[in-house]
Amino acid sequence: MSRKRILSGMQPTGELHLGNYLGALANWVRLQDEYEGFFCIVDQHAITVDYDPRVMPSRVLDMAIAYLAAGIDPTRSVVFVQSAVPEHTELAWYLSTVTQYGELGRMTQFKDKSDQHQDNVNAGLFTYPVLMAADILLYRATHVPVGDDQTQHLELTRNVAHRFNTRFGKPLFALPQPVYSNTPRIMGLDGLRKMSKSLGNHIAMLEEPKPLWKKLASAYTDPQRTVLEEPGRPEICNVYRMHTALTSAEKIPEIERQCREASWGCGHCKKELQSSLEATLGPIRERARALRADVGQVHEILADGNARARREAQSTLEEVRALMGMTGGAK
Repeated sequence: MSRKRILSGMQPTGELHLGNYLGALANWVRLQDEYEGFFCIVDQHAITVDYDPRVMPSRVLDMAIAYLAAGIDPTRSVVFVQSAVPEHTELAWYLSTVTQYGELGRMTQFKDKSDQHQDNVNAGLFTYPVLMAADILLYRATHVPVGDDQTQHLELTRNVAHRFNTRFGKPLFALPQPVYSNTPRIMGLDGLRKMSKSLGNHIAMLEEPKPLWKKLASAYTDPQRTVLEEPGRPEICNVYRMHTALTSAEKIPEIERQCREASWGCGHCKKELQSSLEATLGPIRERARALRADVGQVHEILADGNARARREAQSTLEEVRALMGMTGGAK
């Protein structure tokens, strides 16, 4: 490969929110300048919990539109759908033979998902990390954008890659390195839990201005500021944290100063944040509207991305099969 390569993806489980954008998508867009990007819509990961197969195609389309509207450029990066590349699941099976049962049993996500879906603790929940490793290694990614909650999965991928290389006597797979975002962790509007549509504490990535302000107006802030005369503590205020991710760097010191001096009320601070949010999300919303008016173009981009991804995947699988002796009976 002529340059470093990244692989990342999201599940098509519903509308994306501000946390998804700031924590992942915005970082992917920036990384396109430095890396060759493979950005996947991981629909096969989304079926380990109960879902409606009738709405999956529309959710995949919505996710593709979100990727493109956020700034993923299909002329520089590959945008594709996991299920369109059957090599993902084939490689996952091969990799499962060099993945230890104990490793999977220690995965935090399996424990969390099992608690959340006690009526459907299926094998897919347990082997999910192997498919994730296959997603990464299939394209021989050198780097993976990750959040703190994904570090364990990437470490497993590195272990599996090393074990495969050692067992079959060839350094086929790079040991992918993490790429961390410097965006601060954005909590939900309640200030207590991770932003989530299911918890009702989110701002949608494509939120229209009026409902956006209605949500923001009720957002949790520093409880000390319920009395205007009391100085604020921006270090514990989730609204201020959103400012640090969205507002121009030269304005942040002034916002912090006015908060600490209690010269602004929380309403004024939220109005300033609304302007920053609209400056960021407004153009994305307009691009998404244009893409939805021309879904044929989106389908063409996905078809091209699927084909490009599959060519890469087939090349990798040919080498994997040869190393493992899976020759289909040929000499």
